[in-house]
Amino acid sequence: MSLKAIAKELGLSVTTVSRALNGYDDVSKETRGRVEAEAQRRGYRPNTFARRLKMGKIDAVGLVFPVHPAPLNNSVFMEMVGEISRELAQHEVDLLLIADDDLADSHSYMRLVQSRRVDALIVAHTLDDDPRLQELQSARFPFLALGRSRLSRPYAWFDFDNYAGTYQATQRLISLGHRRIAMLGENNTQAFITQRREGWRDALRSRQFDEGGLRMLPPTRRAGYKATLDLLALPAPPTAIITDCNSLGDGAAMALQTRNRLHGENAVSLVVYDGLPPDSIVETDVAAVIQSTREGVGRQIADMVQRLIAGEPPERLQVLWQPDFLPGSTLHAPA
Repeated sequence: MSLKAIAKELGLSVTTVSRALNGYDDVSKETRGRVEAEAQRRGYRPNTFARRLKMGKIDAVGLVFPVHPAPLNNSVFMEMVGEISRELAQHEVDLLLIADDDLADSHSYMRLVQSRRVDALIVAHTLDDDPRLQELQSARFPFLALGRSRLSRPYAWFDFDNYAGTYQATQRLISLGHRRIAMLGENNTQAFITQRREGWRDALRSRQFDEGGLRMLPPTRRAGYKATLDLLALPAPPTAIITDCNSLGDGAAMALQTRNRLHGENAVSLVVYDGLPPDSIVETDVAAVIQSTREGVGRQIADMVQRLIAGEPPERLQVLWQPDFLPGSTLHAPA
């Protein structure tokens, strides 16, 4: 069913019908209503892709994430992706997930950039020196980094103060009297991970406390469980544990629970970044560093991406959110 048939039926020009269906404001509300009603009656569906190309927009945004480690296993990341997608969809913008292998010779996201099949990219899990961002900046393609990196020119970024989250949590434990505070952290060099590690380390250094409790691990429940049992078996075990992700935190909580160390006189204090995952079998309300709601994050990132596409300068699109601390029921003075 063509535009010509609708135009002939209504006694309008093809141009008027086309502009009415595409939402141009130079068509009266009455005419637009007649056109839309006739198009619906005839089951007419416009060629959305052709319309987007003609208007110079694809109405699609790509979200680039690393293959290793796989963030799709992380419930917090997936909830954030879902909210970004939902917010963009309300503005008729599609979100494409793009897995990137940093060891590959070529990158799929650059094929999308070169063919202009997306209006902008969101780049997740940034590095301190991120070659992806450097390549996109050289190509002068709009992108929003989820995290901060060292680049030669201003760029758009959204981030949480990951350093402040672990620094403040460690200081709170110190104020309760803890001196042996271990940290279970992911074994990678992504910027948000190194920032969380440095927050813990600097808080201990400020009091000249031992940093020997650091364990760098795969971000899994199994790794968190085993590392916690190993720590408890030390001659001088930690009296508190901080984890930099919720999968390690869930493993740590399970290990403490099986040893009756999550509560009671010999309890080990536990702080989990992002809190326990929704499917945790541990029902205790653990102390947690929380990075706002997923809904809030989705709205913020979707808004920044749309402003970036509209041409707002990247230096005006730089947002740092502060984390919150929820004390829960796993903060105790050392036994």
